[in-house]
Amino acid sequence: MVILNRPLRLVVATFLACLPLASFANQEIDSVQVNVENSHAVVAEGHHEGTHAEPTDVKSKIKAFVGHHVLDSHDFSFTQDDITGEHWSLPLPVILLDEGLHVFSSAKFHHGKEVAESEGKFYAVNHHDGKIYRTDAAGTITENEETGFPSNVRPIDFSITKTVVSILGAAILMLLLFTSLAKSYAKNKGIASGPGRIFEPIVLYVRDEIAIPNIGEKKYKNYMSYLLTIFFFVLFLNIFGLTPLGINATGNLTITFSLAFLTFLITNLTANKNYWGHIFWMPGVPKPMRIILAPIELLGIFIKPFSLMIRLYANIFAGHIVLMSIIGLMFIFKSWIGSSLSFGLSFLLSILEILVAFLQAYIFTMLSALYFGSAVEEHHHDEAH
Repeated sequence: MVILNRPLRLVVATFLACLPLASFANQEIDSVQVNVENSHAVVAEGHHEGTHAEPTDVKSKIKAFVGHHVLDSHDFSFTQDDITGEHWSLPLPVILLDEGLHVFSSAKFHHGKEVAESEGKFYAVNHHDGKIYRTDAAGTITENEETGFPSNVRPIDFSITKTVVSILGAAILMLLLFTSLAKSYAKNKGIASGPGRIFEPIVLYVRDEIAIPNIGEKKYKNYMSYLLTIFFFVLFLNIFGLTPLGINATGNLTITFSLAFLTFLITNLTANKNYWGHIFWMPGVPKPMRIILAPIELLGIFIKPFSLMIRLYANIFAGHIVLMSIIGLMFIFKSWIGSSLSFGLSFLLSILEILVAFLQAYIFTMLSALYFGSAVEEHHHDEAH
């Protein structure tokens, strides 16, 4: 079953357009759960009177800061005054579907310390899982004694979080850059100008070193739009993650799963009969062995995109944890020798993270092209014999 070029582009465009909604806000606990006091007490006296104690010592504060940096949230937090407790942040829209549409600013939560009211309903952010629940006016969140999870009603969350903002930002940036590049080609008779001169060599590299060698000259054009999109999309998200804004989109399992799932769909929907023949009835292999190998090959269809998902997530997430932990050492040592060494090491690691940002975008694109090439590979006569 082969999908033509235009329907394939439609699938890619539709999926990427819906990708910001796929994360469902991924509120502040997405990949890991940070519990500063290692306590799971029930919040029975009220949301902001309960069990989430603020860390007091330096190590606990650094641990909480590192955990907060790699997680998603409903606002961009810039700085905080430890004495007054005042935050300087940029709130983002909260969009909830709970017996009607509720739209309000995340500033109502006051960084999870207050209860937000919307059309007679009250909502609070649970400190243990970072998700929004419907509560009473006091913000009471109760936990089920058997499961340990909150028993409050949880509305469907379509909030615009930091991850969603970064995705939309990457999409808009790509649209502007490559629209400008295409117009410069038309205006200058195939010669790039402006910012396009920077990205033109990368586009040619993806075509000549990734797409053609892995897919073949006959069919690589069918996949170029997706390969270029996924390369620059992952690259820009990785670069955004190195800014002080605390964005960690590609260190989010929901995002990497969505990207890997898209590669999975394109691979299997554009595959020819030879691809499926090699999976279910491998040529050149004794028939009893074909019965044994068929389930293994079928399992490989799902293992390949799973490896894409885990590889991108683990490398980016681990890089953020290590970098922020080394920066935190400057506040633990409190000496010019130790702090200077920590600063120098974090600076070198930041440069390495830039290389990792490009490398992970390249690996994801290269492996996707490799899977596409195996799906459209032509039948060889020597295998039939």
